[in-house]
Amino acid sequence: MNAEALSTRAGELPREPGVYQFREGETTIYVGKAVDIRDRVRSYADPRSARIRRMVDRADGLEVAVTDTETQALLLEANLIKRHQPRYNVRLKDDKSYPMVQLTDHPAPRIEITRDPDESATVFGPYTEMGRVETVVKALRETYGIRGCSDHKYSGRERPCLDHDLGLCTAPCTREIELEDYREDVSLVERFLEGETGILADPIEREMEVASQEQNFERAANLRDRLEAVEAFHGEGGEAVQSVGDERAVDILGVAIEGESGTVARLRAEDGKLIDRERHRLSAPDGPGGVSELLAAFLVQYYAERELPDAILLPEEHGDDEVGAWLEAEGVSVRVPGAGREAKLVELALKNARKNVGGRDACGMLADALGLDSAARIEGFDVSHAHGASAVGSNVAFEDGSPDKSGYRRKKLTDANDDYANMKTLLEWRATRAVEGRDDRPDPDLLLIDGGEGQLSAAREAISEAGWEVPVVALAKAEERVISADRSHSWPSDAAHLHLLQRVRDEAHRFAVQYHRTVRDDVSTVLDDVPGVGPETRKRLLGRFGSVENVREASREDLTSVSGIGERTAETIRSRL
Repeated sequence: MNAEALSTRAGELPREPGVYQFREGETTIYVGKAVDIRDRVRSYADPRSARIRRMVDRADGLEVAVTDTETQALLLEANLIKRHQPRYNVRLKDDKSYPMVQLTDHPAPRIEITRDPDESATVFGPYTEMGRVETVVKALRETYGIRGCSDHKYSGRERPCLDHDLGLCTAPCTREIELEDYREDVSLVERFLEGETGILADPIEREMEVASQEQNFERAANLRDRLEAVEAFHGEGGEAVQSVGDERAVDILGVAIEGESGTVARLRAEDGKLIDRERHRLSAPDGPGGVSELLAAFLVQYYAERELPDAILLPEEHGDDEVGAWLEAEGVSVRVPGAGREAKLVELALKNARKNVGGRDACGMLADALGLDSAARIEGFDVSHAHGASAVGSNVAFEDGSPDKSGYRRKKLTDANDDYANMKTLLEWRATRAVEGRDDRPDPDLLLIDGGEGQLSAAREAISEAGWEVPVVALAKAEERVISADRSHSWPSDAAHLHLLQRVRDEAHRFAVQYHRTVRDDVSTVLDDVPGVGPETRKRLLGRFGSVENVREASREDLTSVSGIGERTAETIRSRL
């Protein structure tokens, strides 16, 4: 894209906060944020660095999205970087997307918190504090009765579920409320999410006053806390939040850069004592722009998903006005100390960062041993069943040697007493979702299969058929041998990189067995072993009550109302459960 074409395109853009994406064909290669989209995009006609100049030269398209606030632009930019992994952005390797609230496209819309919204849904956000979002969504459900159940659970119900009894849903599924009235309540929820705070704050305040007058002070206090969360919801990142008292929690950051990647070391001090140390890798193809750029990327991608400290100490200014405004609004003191104890802490963080860049940890040793560019992100797979029954698969993720539980997934499999076929099905599912862009997780550097050559062969066949190019190895438990496509590795039993694979393998096994027991106990043992309850009767029971737990709580009269359940069978079910 030449300078003239870019300047012409910029002149057509709005002068509002938002996000812009440079695209090469169908691929997003750079994402940026701006207080004024037109001015920011116009500046790319005269790029400020060689990396950005190369990006502009490659781009052949530009897309923009307007946001209500600068903070929303900041967070949307991070979400898009997470989703598209643009080549020319600095990217935190273990970053996460930010929560949004969506109302689904359905005759009776569902409200839910999501990091991967449906294309057809009405979406609000992104937001920085998951706890605050959860509090507000629960308050919306209690006030307006908007359902949170899946469409599968919604359809075919004969009576309301437990959410109705708890006051969280007005049960449009069984027409306890007419759809027209339900949609009016949904419209009120939309108005709140669009910025009308009083839609939710006013009824909570009235309820709080009633609780106080009735001297129900615990209830009044809970409502007060909820009201504070609701009133702060739309000011998230936009209203000043003053820190109270002395600084109790302080994070100290150090940065080291080598080639196309960098390391940020984070030290945590609480009450004046160091309590935690960790390191995070960031990548920037074609080379990072410098310490300030890495710091700005790390600050928003790391802290927007976590509880903020009272203060953050940096080795130099991060240089991003939007990030600075957000942290200031959240009451975080950001300092670059020049001398004294704080400066010594920053120097310690810098030493930690340089140590990670210059040395090889277990992930680096594993990459070297297998001839890989990186082994920072590993996904492990295992299957579990009982002689072919209740077959399930697990998919766990490790980032820089530690479990990334947000990346854990599990899947029910077609019952088959064939470990190879089950493993192939599990890997087909993972690979197909990755290739089709339906998995919101980044592609791993390495796949680890719990098993031997047979399971490895099945897994390799599955990912090859899907066209997913990710290295895969297996770890056979009997001899603790690592098996790759062309050889078997026998590493020393005390090798750090072998221990890393063993941790991934053991966690995949644990997660698979845990899920298998849940499926087996809930579906097979509890209902199938009840005399008089066959597959069709079980299906009617679950369709009528929604879950085994609800069957357990049902009265004899409720049970006998289900076709095929007589007095004797009802009594048997109650006694067995």
